[in-house]
Amino acid sequence: MPRMRRKSDLPQKTCATCRRPFSWRRKWARDWEAVRYCSDRCRKLRGAK
Repeated sequence: MPRMRRKSDLPQKTCATCRRPFSWRRKWARDWEAVRYCSDRCRKLRGAK
């Protein structure tokens, strides 16, 4: 069984819409390089600002 990682050890990015930092999530494992937004809300608001 793999060892657990602390959240502080996970890679982080900055959201393109709200400019807040967000951490890697397991569901983004396959396409982490393409992830730009921290949530669906930010993705939907990307052109509003």
